[in-house]
Amino acid sequence: MTTVSPRNAVARARGSRHRGPLSWDPAREHRFVTADGTALHFTLTGPQDAAVTLVLVHGWTQDHHTWDKVVAELGVPVRRLTYDLRGHGASAPARTGTATIEQLADDLAELIGEKAPEGRLVLAGHSMGGMTIMKLAERHPELVSGRVDGVAFVATSSGEMDRITLGLPGIAGGGAARIERKLAKLLARQRRDRLPLKPAVVRPGARFLVFGDRPSRADLDSVAAQLLRAHPASVAGFQDAISRHDCRVALAALRGVPAVVMAGGKDRLCPVPHAAVIAEELPDAEFIRFPGAGHMLPQERGPEVARHVRALLARAATRA
Repeated sequence: MTTVSPRNAVARARGSRHRGPLSWDPAREHRFVTADGTALHFTLTGPQDAAVTLVLVHGWTQDHHTWDKVVAELGVPVRRLTYDLRGHGASAPARTGTATIEQLADDLAELIGEKAPEGRLVLAGHSMGGMTIMKLAERHPELVSGRVDGVAFVATSSGEMDRITLGLPGIAGGGAARIERKLAKLLARQRRDRLPLKPAVVRPGARFLVFGDRPSRADLDSVAAQLLRAHPASVAGFQDAISRHDCRVALAALRGVPAVVMAGGKDRLCPVPHAAVIAEELPDAEFIRFPGAGHMLPQERGPEVARHVRALLARAATRA
């Protein structure tokens, strides 16, 4: 993992501003260094003169591979920006005090400003990625009002995540949030960059928590591998940030922007009622429910998610 001092990182970020078209070379990784010196892994692909850029934001404990199936099913040439949130994937850990949704929104605004500074935008966010887009609308309204022509909220929530029951009844459901907080404290005490676990240990929990009916082994393996690439202490910090997330009012900044809200009928983390709140605040949005699907809609319903994102791209291209 690349580590740099804050001073050198900021200097490097200022000195390495890209001039001209950027195409992705899969043989090497790209790094974008934020203003506070955190190195983020990103990829920028597709036609560089495209009128619209699709920005994909993944969720908690995952990385940009969340979107692999959706990207494969888009079926149209598109300029695409994907990245790993701080503390996730190949990005650097979240610095002390920066494991917040606010910081993620600022990172996103900074990354867009540097790597996709012109043209129209379609944003798609899964889980914490959707929360990041909501917070972007709150903290950077000029970016949203000036450039965003489409938003996809995929298995996400605008708030009250401290009240989730994980789909469990009675006392068991009431204690779900407390169990999550205890797990977060254990993770926060980890001094390793990665959890010392085998994917086989993670699969059963992932199967229960984030998948619906009959998940494939490949999808289970992908989610487990992404979790084990995340930085434990960062993950713990973001869990606390998610529990305090409240952006229902902020959604007003997205009214009038073409939007789609997608929810899995068996999502234990961001259940259908949470998606319904978002749809209520965005009355013109298309509200799609996937019976039998869980939280990992980009894997479980990749072609369907891609179809709705593709529709947003087509509409944005027409507007552009």
